[in-house]
Amino acid sequence: MIRKPAHILRALGLALVVSAGSAHADGLAQLKQFMDGTRTARGTFSQQVYSKSGRKPQQASGTFAFSRPGKFRWVYEKPYAQVLVGDGSKLWAYDQELNQVTTKKLGQALGSTPAAILAGDNSLDKNFVLKDAGSAEGLEWVEATPKAEDSSFERIRMGFAGGQLKAMVLHDNFGQTTTLLFGQIERNPALDAGQFRFVPPKGADVVGE
Repeated sequence: MIRKPAHILRALGLALVVSAGSAHADGLAQLKQFMDGTRTARGTFSQQVYSKSGRKPQQASGTFAFSRPGKFRWVYEKPYAQVLVGDGSKLWAYDQELNQVTTKKLGQALGSTPAAILAGDNSLDKNFVLKDAGSAEGLEWVEATPKAEDSSFERIRMGFAGGQLKAMVLHDNFGQTTTLLFGQIERNPALDAGQFRFVPPKGADVVGE
């Protein structure tokens, strides 16, 4: 059975892992500072996906890097190896276990998803309705609601502290909730451009555009 790239996209809100804001600034202020001041970033993440049925959550972890606008690399290391690469024009999703690559045009793949925040420009208002969502659990929260009717997400919550995004909660249209926690963040590092290029492995099945 093919794992859908959309499942990986749920985690692409890692775009917001870095911000230069004040610890006491509200969520929208810290989000704006992130968008204005962060061109590249890399770090680690852990992810939990909770189903509507309430069964035991699925857990995953890995690393990421991005270079705005349009380029990113998202790598699942556990429990299985998967790679998602945006090269500026195409999105490549590689499942190592299946030796299968799925590709599509980057603009169509992003739309009003967390990936648009990861690799996009500063025009968040174009794709999302943004509002402060108050303080909870020691974090300042922002809620983003996609404007596009065909978005796979109902809403996205981002929790900031000390100028960094510490947590992200994604509510999709199927009743699933994905929680992301971020760590070991490096802001505006010099990144090797080669990691944002993808060449399908020899013998891999390539599906898509």
